[in-house]
Amino acid sequence: MSLSDKKYIKDAYPLLGKIDSPSDLRKLRLSELPTVCAELRKFMIEALSENPGHFASSMGAVELTVALHYALNTPYDRVVWDVGHQAYSHKILTGRRDEFYTNRKLNGLSGFPNPDESDCDSFIAGHASNSISAGMGMAVASRLNKDDVRRNVVAVIGDASIGGGMAFEALNNASINANNLLIVLNDNDMAIDESVGALGEYMTQINTSASYNNLRYKIYKALKKFNLINEKHKGLILRFNNSLKALLSNQQNIFEGLNVRYFGPFDGHDVERVVRVLNDIKDMDGPRILHLRTRKGKGFEVAEKNPSVWHAPGKFDPVTGEIKKSKGTGVLKYQDVFGKTLVELAEKNEKIVGVTAAMPSGTSMCVMQEKIPERTFDVGIAEGHAVTFSAGLAKDGLKPFCAIYSTFLQRAYDSIINDVAILNLPVTFCIDRAGLVGEDGVTHQGAFDLAYMRCVPNMVVAAPMNEHWLRNLMFTVQSRESGPVAIRYPRGNGVLVDWKNEFQSVEIGKGRKLADGDKVAVLSIGHIGNNVSQVVDELRNQGINVAHYDMVFLKPLDESIMKEVGEKYKAVVTVEDGTVVGGLGTTVADWFNAHDYNVKVRKVGIPDEFVPHGTIPELYKLCKMDNESIKEIVLSLHNQF
Repeated sequence: MSLSDKKYIKDAYPLLGKIDSPSDLRKLRLSELPTVCAELRKFMIEALSENPGHFASSMGAVELTVALHYALNTPYDRVVWDVGHQAYSHKILTGRRDEFYTNRKLNGLSGFPNPDESDCDSFIAGHASNSISAGMGMAVASRLNKDDVRRNVVAVIGDASIGGGMAFEALNNASINANNLLIVLNDNDMAIDESVGALGEYMTQINTSASYNNLRYKIYKALKKFNLINEKHKGLILRFNNSLKALLSNQQNIFEGLNVRYFGPFDGHDVERVVRVLNDIKDMDGPRILHLRTRKGKGFEVAEKNPSVWHAPGKFDPVTGEIKKSKGTGVLKYQDVFGKTLVELAEKNEKIVGVTAAMPSGTSMCVMQEKIPERTFDVGIAEGHAVTFSAGLAKDGLKPFCAIYSTFLQRAYDSIINDVAILNLPVTFCIDRAGLVGEDGVTHQGAFDLAYMRCVPNMVVAAPMNEHWLRNLMFTVQSRESGPVAIRYPRGNGVLVDWKNEFQSVEIGKGRKLADGDKVAVLSIGHIGNNVSQVVDELRNQGINVAHYDMVFLKPLDESIMKEVGEKYKAVVTVEDGTVVGGLGTTVADWFNAHDYNVKVRKVGIPDEFVPHGTIPELYKLCKMDNESIKEIVLSLHNQF
């Protein structure tokens, strides 16, 4: 039996099998909720052991999710999830239980909340630190729309995400705009990697005084009982809270300092207590924050002990917890080649420093973090800061390698332009997860970096076709005294078993010819060029000679290649793992037009739309970027001339 069998679900999960919507959950007795939580955990273990996804975060958020849907009138009341890694139990409770086996699969459920999928998904999720801003907007909208029935809005945010700049901006603004936003702080003391920064330290210390916590909550309940809590008394209550805090623990609460009423911390795994607290505070006026302490991986011992590994572990044995490893190919991931190469360079060049934004393991910056910790900086979920911090390092003579996922680097675009490019500083942007990333879907596809970096003055933009070229590019740019460089590479494995070549300098703006031909030339950039080589070889075996150029650099463009192609070939196919709007295809077409070459250009790449989740081969086919589609386009052009 499997989770695709509805009868099996009903039999194996007696309570969960009856919950087809939040209203069904609310029909249960409060005392039944711990059983619902236990069944949810069992269900997720069974599902995710065979169909991998974000495990530890969702296991840790079960009780708070059940409590929210039990205490609130969802979907009328809004729950806005930050990032969304923790939202699997939310999906299961909101009508998607029987389809959960399709999670992260092509045409199946998204791995993140998405309003296109359900009315219970109040807002898109995928990137961190936006939930308070979005939730506050909804809370203000409810007031301005004069909703007949009060609409409660809850923003659920983690202890790592609340350290992000946008979250602080929203908190700073919350008290000056009339709203009834409730913020639930899911404090598990853990990001994908270990949380960093002063706020993370603060979270481990805040309100550890049991006397303060218990006395404060009792006072609040007494005031509520006698109807003494209202907007008129809000300032007085906040001042009393702050004074009480200072008296009992010699520490002022940072949130109450921002005029956001604070409750907690409470045990986030005591579902009945959380429900009671929510019922006590949900109808209060003004912004509030409920602090819940939770544990990532809760209910699965091996995940509790090693939550970073179990963030997204892949397939595993649901009984033993043994992670099923795929057969090794001997080929490293691009990120690992980057991490090892950076250490190799940094050991010889003391000016090299590494910077990442909460992703030391995801980018393999952890290799340098372990070997040279004093020159490695994880700044937390703060991409804009990471870029400007790198600019400051570069301004005073260091050579920062700033490693950030393509989709997250978008958040730092202003810093890239104003703090790096205008000053022409030698910051190297190592853009991981560039191109289609697969199952994480629409919010994570690295579609735009070629286009958004290309248009920035002073920026060099490169994409290696294999690991040797990645290493050579990194070796070359370390000696630059000025000018930013963006080096993009994809998620997943490279193509070379023997990846550790002797370093060679690369001429900036110089590509290479891989195959000669007639009539049609294919110009590719980056890893997808390996697919093009396969297509060209296939065609050659069929007696059709097609030229192939690995451009290496999008900016500056290799003009000698462009002149050669413009003079020799009737048609050009550009191939890139990036948007066709503003990327290689656009650059090539613009150059031919500017230099009066009459060459037909066909673009292969990510179309002008947001690409959903699925495996990378499935998405390549969907976007007509797979080998067969490239072959058809080349043949069609070849037959025209």
